[in-house]
Amino acid sequence: MEDKVVSVGVFIDGGYYAKIEEGLKKESSLALNLTAILNYVRTTISERMNVELSDCQITENHYFRGRYRVNDASNKHLLYVERKFEDSMIDNDVVFHYKHLREVKKGDEITVIEKGIDTWFALETYELTFLRKFEVVVLITGDADHEMLVRKLKTLKSRVLLLTWNVNSQSSTSKYLKDEANWHIDLGEECIKNRSLINNLTTVINY
Repeated sequence: MEDKVVSVGVFIDGGYYAKIEEGLKKESSLALNLTAILNYVRTTISERMNVELSDCQITENHYFRGRYRVNDASNKHLLYVERKFEDSMIDNDVVFHYKHLREVKKGDEITVIEKGIDTWFALETYELTFLRKFEVVVLITGDADHEMLVRKLKTLKSRVLLLTWNVNSQSSTSKYLKDEANWHIDLGEECIKNRSLINNLTTVINY
């Protein structure tokens, strides 16, 4: 493919992304480096589509997540952590899509409800792909519920790159989702093949 600019849209399932971060932090005291991951995505797509790296452009990044209202986040001492995380996202021009979390108490247990995020993720991804004509849609998720989203994206003639990192069972990826995507990359498996890659894609957490 020559003289062809490839437009890429990236859509991040915040709940899944958080599970990866939690796993890396627990096992290796590491955090994801989003800038490095997006550079890796561009390089991979340019190689697979046989275009110059400069012609492979991530034009939009979108992040979907439920979060606590400010008073709840303050009481749970989460404001600094959330702000620091958002700073790293802003550095990469990420557009935030937030809905408030709800807590439901049943007996002595409190359940956190993140209602409607998956549906919003799917609807927004499909609509933006339809409007922006992304040639490649990158989904950072492992949720089986997004299998039909991938199928619908392909009807728009977009290629779908599924990017996952199976740190542990909490971040496992649906087989049906992997099978439906045009390309699937498990960054954990890639890091095993290339031990230096994990140093490029993560940063050490300084306590």
